[in-house]
Amino acid sequence: MATRAASLHKTNEGVAVVTWEGITENDDGAPVSLAAYPDKTVQAVGDFTSGGAITMQGSNDGTNWATLTNPRGDAIVLTAATQIEVIAENPLYIRPIATAGSGVQMDVIVVGAPRG
Repeated sequence: MATRAASLHKTNEGVAVVTWEGITENDDGAPVSLAAYPDKTVQAVGDFTSGGAITMQGSNDGTNWATLTNPRGDAIVLTAATQIEVIAENPLYIRPIATAGSGVQMDVIVVGAPRG
């Protein structure tokens, strides 16, 4: 398993965009703190043709990870590039982890906005 680095970009509007590139079926993403951006959405793009899936996880200590959910309480498991989910929780750290697939390669993008 490889841990993919995250790139963080902040727009002029105060929005944070985090991207993890090239996640394969054996990878996770390096944890990122986006707690200052409580309104977040996530999308994964790339090759899902071999059953690829990305699960979003959160942690308040950077060690113990739990699956994040959308506002309906469903686990966030991305299985198609057309799927965008709102992240209901606001933990200190978030990361993507590949949980299914064979020969897949996906990029994960989280967009966070501050309230106020």
